[in-house]
Amino acid sequence: MPTPLDILRETFGYEAFRPHQAEIVDAALAGRDVLAVMPTSAGKSICYQVPALALDGLTIVVSPLISLMTDQVGALLQMGVAASFLNSTLGAAERAEVLRGVATGSLRLVYVAPERLDDPAFVETAAARGVSLLAVDEAHCISQWGNDFRPSYQRIVDFLATLGARPPVMALTATATHAVRRDIREALALRDPLVVLASFDRPNMFFSVERPRGRAEKNRMLVAFCRERAERSGIVYCSSRRAVEEVCELLRDEGLAATRYHAGLPGGERERSQSDFLYDRARVMVATNAFGMGIDKSNVSYVVHYNLPLSLENYYQEAGRAGRDGTRAECLLLYSPGDVHTAEFLLSRSEPREDLTEEQRAVLAERDAGRLRHMVFYATTTECLRAHILRYFGEEAPAYCGSCGNCLTDYDETDATEDALKVVSCVARIAQRGRSAGASMVVDVLRGSRAERVRQRGFDTLSTYGIMADAPAAHVRAVLDELVFRGVLARTGGDYPTVTLTARSGAFLRREAPWDEPFVLKVARGKPKAERATTAPSKSRAAADVSELDAAGQELYARLASLRGALAREQNVPAYIVFSNATLVDMCAKRPRTREEFLGVSGVGAKKAELYADAFLAEIAR
Repeated sequence: MPTPLDILRETFGYEAFRPHQAEIVDAALAGRDVLAVMPTSAGKSICYQVPALALDGLTIVVSPLISLMTDQVGALLQMGVAASFLNSTLGAAERAEVLRGVATGSLRLVYVAPERLDDPAFVETAAARGVSLLAVDEAHCISQWGNDFRPSYQRIVDFLATLGARPPVMALTATATHAVRRDIREALALRDPLVVLASFDRPNMFFSVERPRGRAEKNRMLVAFCRERAERSGIVYCSSRRAVEEVCELLRDEGLAATRYHAGLPGGERERSQSDFLYDRARVMVATNAFGMGIDKSNVSYVVHYNLPLSLENYYQEAGRAGRDGTRAECLLLYSPGDVHTAEFLLSRSEPREDLTEEQRAVLAERDAGRLRHMVFYATTTECLRAHILRYFGEEAPAYCGSCGNCLTDYDETDATEDALKVVSCVARIAQRGRSAGASMVVDVLRGSRAERVRQRGFDTLSTYGIMADAPAAHVRAVLDELVFRGVLARTGGDYPTVTLTARSGAFLRREAPWDEPFVLKVARGKPKAERATTAPSKSRAAADVSELDAAGQELYARLASLRGALAREQNVPAYIVFSNATLVDMCAKRPRTREEFLGVSGVGAKKAELYADAFLAEIAR
């Protein structure tokens, strides 16, 4: 019998397992349950695909994502793996064909939407065939405290009870707090599971935050960023349907091949947009967070967040759709303070959870508000962005990564103690009058604005009115944001958020410990430095990105990418299904001359070598 490593090499074309994959595969083959929390691109699918080929019987993968099923089954068929799916897109004849494949044993692996677990025909056929492994993808969906709770996931335990012999259960997710992990274990009734918590760090991803002054500057930044990467695939996330429409139109007007996706579009248009993006007919997808779950497109090179996400969980999940093949990827957040108000509005308009008590809903609302605060902290911090993310997810991280926008920015440290005291004093004076004010109003009062709204509320008679008249509005706002970040001030939620005092405000005004030290503000000095120039990799290390290839290698990459595109069009599959960008990079670095050498390229298995070796070897020879 082939070993798991044999299967990995011969079918999937990888020389070795990634971290944690081997122990998960071994546990599944030994009949042990598994709970694995692994970030996007860590290789979760290999964890159940390899056992599916090593075990007798059927492997069932429960997934809520139709697009993921389509992508993964398409990729598996390219590798010669007998796989299929059951979901709402299939007609009666197609469903019958899949059930025949299960019954006869011709299918080794079937992806199933959770709603299909109620289908008596499927239950009977699966039980008769024998299920060797049940994998639950996006397992956080079973938790009421997860990001994307789906009641249909609670049918999984009932389905297991119908099988007679219970198979080992593998639960996999990209992000899960301790509470969500506990829910998963209990809801799936996992038995002494192997628990794997992989590192959330993805070294190939470059994080940066830009803080444009106003919408016009934000649009200029976005257009410039996308134009510089016009030949690469990217996603631009917006917080509303209206923003999606406007941003997509902006990019198209600038000559960029952009398409759009949101829940308000007709189903046919959404499918066309998704297809155009997957097949690289449109390089940029502008979308709400309705797009992306289950998209297995491996050659997304960047993700831009045009608006502030509601949480770091959402941000990291969406940003993680870039660089899935391990090549260099960029994750840019364009942050404007007004985005916070929009985010709070979206939270306030979310559908109430009828399955929860009033007390539970209040806890959930406070949790959501706390997540948004952490997202704002990320957007305004001057510390290492990678460290900020990893520590949020409970991981230790060095204070400097050397590969994020903040680490590559030179900052001037200025003593802003006096200005900070003025800001807190202004908020206190407003509170003494029994009034409240938003951040922009506080800035206007401090700068002595003659705006009608300031005079109408009598704020022009405050003792703090105009005491920062000579300070730029951006500086006053930066001080205010830093005070909120450090907990000296706070922002309320709701439709009209205001700035309020906290339990720390009094000690800060009195300069009591720990606030007796200078209040240091870090101000960026110019643009971030460029990352260290990359050169051709040494012989001991494979190239990780096309930019690391020499000039001849980059020319070869362009020719191989063109060949890949032509072969993909012939088969009517996305180009990344033929080979990922990372595989092309490795091909260019190794430049194989024989079929045996071609099999030594990362991502080339036996079936793909049979399909494509002659064409690619000929192009390399030319």
